[in-house]
Order: sequence, then C-alpha cells, then structure tokens
Amino acid sequence: MTVTVDMVKCACADCVCVVSTSNAVQAEGRIFCGDACASHHEGKAGCDHAGCACHG
Repeated sequence: MTVTVDMVKCACADCVCVVSTSNAVQAEGRIFCGDACASHHEGKAGCDHAGCACHG
C-alpha cells in the first residue's frame, strides 16, 4: 500500500498554515509555507497568510 501526502502543516511552531507539498518552501529538511517561516522570521516578518499571526 502506498500513501501520498499532499498537504502538511508548516514546520514553523507558531504558524497555523497548511501548505501543499508541491508549493512549499523546503529548508533544513522541513516543509514551510513560505520564505519568512523558512528563514525563522528574520526581521520579525510574518508569513502574511490570512488568519495567521506567526512571527517566529
């Protein structure tokens, strides 16, 4: 049996975003919703997705 995962939660602990694995940013072997989360919120930039208030 094969299982394919298409959507995962962003690896950022404060982020509530769920992202498609095909559109995700991969860094450090983990999957993030965008560059801000992947860079550990340098400069306190949030991911800017509606409903998410993460800033690292």
